[in-house]
Amino acid sequence: MNRVRQFRKQKQLSQQALADLVEVSRQTVNMIENQDYNPTLSLCIRLAKVLDTDLNALFWEEEDEQIQP
Repeated sequence: MNRVRQFRKQKQLSQQALADLVEVSRQTVNMIENQDYNPTLSLCIRLAKVLDTDLNALFWEEEDEQIQP
């Protein structure tokens, strides 16, 4: 599961609620969760703040989570 989606669900936020809090459209949140959109650094920071986490936890894979070729 995408980490943005995972953190959003833990906070019990809908895509629309998260979108409103970070000032983007629901479609943008959906595309981020589906990895169809690369958010700007400022949007990444806003997402991390709203979701009460840091950028590493939200966007970077741990070594053991990386997909093997």
